[in-house]
Amino acid sequence: MRKNFGAKPLLYPQPVFIIATYGEDGVPNAMNAAWGGLTEENELTICISEDHKTTANILARGAFTVSMADAAHVAECDYVGVVSGNKVPNKMEVAGFTTFRSEFVDAPIIAELPMAVECKLKSYDAETCRLVGEIVNVSADESVLGENGKVDPAKLRPITYDPMNHKYIALGEIVGNAFSDGLKLKK
Repeated sequence: MRKNFGAKPLLYPQPVFIIATYGEDGVPNAMNAAWGGLTEENELTICISEDHKTTANILARGAFTVSMADAAHVAECDYVGVVSGNKVPNKMEVAGFTTFRSEFVDAPIIAELPMAVECKLKSYDAETCRLVGEIVNVSADESVLGENGKVDPAKLRPITYDPMNHKYIALGEIVGNAFSDGLKLKK
């Protein structure tokens, strides 16, 4: 038997994105956003309303970065989501986040979060809150790379948002091999 919850924004996993921008004054800002994902090979889409300082910054600068929130920085990542940059202009400083300028877009990268997707603004629809960014680079700190030179999720320890229980959950357990395990069922 199944329980029906109705039409709600429930999906597992929901990534926890930390969107970073520069304000008109050059001050870095960030916010936590959970409704987003890859929508094309070089495109990332996030639902973000127009009343956020982050949205205004993206529209003014045409760029943003998206860092993966991680288990080591849960409180800091939650903080930038519960406090508005419109009311607390130094919220990055309060969170303890430091930044450096992306080489590829006019946006900051949060040094403490080891993986970032660097994007140019492709489009924004205020009516649907749909922000689309063109991915121009993905960068990762060497501390989260495996022996193969690729991101190791066990080292990155990204978190997902549990929308039903309002919890953050660390990802990491390997349960299979993509594009391989299903081949044993192929006839």
